[in-house]
Amino acid sequence: MKYVGIQTQIWRNNTKSMILLIMFPLVFYALVWLFIFLTSSNSEYQEIDPVQDANTGFVYAFPWITVGVAIWFLIAYFSHSSMIQRATGASPLERKENKRVYNLMENLCIGTGMKMPRVNIIQDDSLNAFASGINRRTYTVTLSSGIIRKLNDEELEGVMAHELSHIRNRDVRLLIVSIIFVGIFAFLAEMIFRSMLFSGGRRSSSGKGGGAAQLIGLVLALVGLLLATLFRFAISRKREYMADAGASDMTRNPEALASALRKISFDPRIEAVKRQDVAQLFIEHPLDKKKKSKGFSINKLFATHPPIEDRISVLEQF
Repeated sequence: MKYVGIQTQIWRNNTKSMILLIMFPLVFYALVWLFIFLTSSNSEYQEIDPVQDANTGFVYAFPWITVGVAIWFLIAYFSHSSMIQRATGASPLERKENKRVYNLMENLCIGTGMKMPRVNIIQDDSLNAFASGINRRTYTVTLSSGIIRKLNDEELEGVMAHELSHIRNRDVRLLIVSIIFVGIFAFLAEMIFRSMLFSGGRRSSSGKGGGAAQLIGLVLALVGLLLATLFRFAISRKREYMADAGASDMTRNPEALASALRKISFDPRIEAVKRQDVAQLFIEHPLDKKKKSKGFSINKLFATHPPIEDRISVLEQF
């Protein structure tokens, strides 16, 4: 992968990420309109223009759907930090427990004019780290006990700078937004599927038409889930390259981060992490590694992180 300069890379990744982020609500509303169109097309009143009927139905449904999504979004947005902490088994790391970590973190924050985030630790011998939080009060850098012990100061500083870059660039907030939209589609698909199972042995008053509407809703929800998942993974991959570039600019030592990534690649698994949405926050995927393949593969579309070899290759060109 050709190195194009830090600022150019940051600008490109920001632009592409914002485009992908805008696609979430557009896809959601487009699928709502399509559901109304497909279900109204099955109406017995065929003399009504289905497009006009769908437009009218969408206008009436729009405010109610928007309010419902907004309530879901706000609840998930402000409870996400505590959910991440529970899902990873992280706990606060006090200064007296590890002055080395705090000294490295403080030096980086002073150099960039950042307020120092909280520091958490996961008691796991593997090597991994992630940033979380939605504002200055909740921003946190979480490190595994293994990464603290097994990396030298320069390598650990590079990892910390990578996570601080995520905070500095508001990546964590962006990823949380993408995760929430994926959760909305997943909830809708599960709700419709359970509804179909619950009513499977009975005839509804709406008869065949009601079953068709449920099936259409399920298919569209699954399509939305697939697209939202692809958008989320694309955003995650782009932000990793951006954070690597930011860390190199912050430390002026890209080789240290490259060396840290090499060590991390051998043992990134965190036993406490089971959820894919939480896994994408880490510097490297903390679940079981899938078999790598060269060239294009379906697995790469659903990868939360770019290949670590590609990231190292870019860092070596700084």
